[in-house]
Amino acid sequence: MSAEAFFDRGWLLFEQDPALLDWLKIAGPAALATRFDPKMIRDWLLCEGTWFVGVNALANDASGAVEGSGPLTAHALEFARSELGFGDGALDRAQVSICYPGYPKPREGETPASFRFRRDRDAAHVDGLHPVGPEKQRRLEEYQGFLLALAVTETDAGAAPLVVWEGSHHIMRAAFQAALLEHAVEVWHEVDLTQVYQAARRQVFETCTRVVVHARPGEAYLLHRLALHGVSAWQDGATAPEDGRVILYFRPEIDRSDWLRKP
Repeated sequence: MSAEAFFDRGWLLFEQDPALLDWLKIAGPAALATRFDPKMIRDWLLCEGTWFVGVNALANDASGAVEGSGPLTAHALEFARSELGFGDGALDRAQVSICYPGYPKPREGETPASFRFRRDRDAAHVDGLHPVGPEKQRRLEEYQGFLLALAVTETDAGAAPLVVWEGSHHIMRAAFQAALLEHAVEVWHEVDLTQVYQAARRQVFETCTRVVVHARPGEAYLLHRLALHGVSAWQDGATAPEDGRVILYFRPEIDRSDWLRKP
C-alpha cells in the first residue's frame, strides 16, 4: 500500500489478510459477546437500540491479543507502525461498534439539531474532541494516533458504513495548528476549539469528497487521526446478519506533542 496515497487522501483500504482472519476467529466471537454483557448494554446501547457504541469493550491486551487469540497481526497495523511512527506502541482496547437496521434513531437527550446532523451529516467528527461543560465547548480530551477499523461481519455496503471526507485531514491540521500552536502543549485541553472546528468542518463539507468505506472480514482500513469521518445511516434494503454491522476500532493514543506533527 502506498504511504503517499494515505497521506494525500487520509485513509487506505487494505486487502483481505489471512492472519487477520485467523485472529478474528477468536476475537470476533469475543467482540459479539460484549453486546450481551448487562453493563455494556446499559452503558452503550443507544439510539433506540440501533447502535451499540461499545467504547473499549473488547478485552484485548496491548498487543491486541484477546482470549488466547495471539497478538493482532494485520497489514494495516504494520503500515501504522512503520509509516505513522507508531513503532511498538501499545494498542488500546478496541471499540466494538454495532449498528442495526434503522440506524440512526434519536439518542437520549439529543437535540433535534444534533439528530439531524447525525442523520444527514453522518455525525461527522474528528476523534478526540469532546463536548465539555454546559456550553458543550469542543476541547481536546484524547490524542489518538490513527483509527484502525476491522470488519467482523459480512454486510452490504449500505449497512451503516463508515464514511470519510478525503483530504479533510489537511484542512483540520491547518485549523488546529492556527488555534493551538500559540499555546503550550500542556494546556491544549483547555482551549475552546468549537468555532475553529465548526468552520473547518464546513470547509470540508464544501470542498472534500465524501467516500463510503466498506470492508469485508479480513480486510481493514486505516484513517488519519485528523480525518473527518462518521457513520452513514442504514440504507433501505441493506442486509447484514442478525448480529448486525460489527466493526472493531482501535484508536491508540500518542503523546500529545505529536498530535499535530506530520505524519
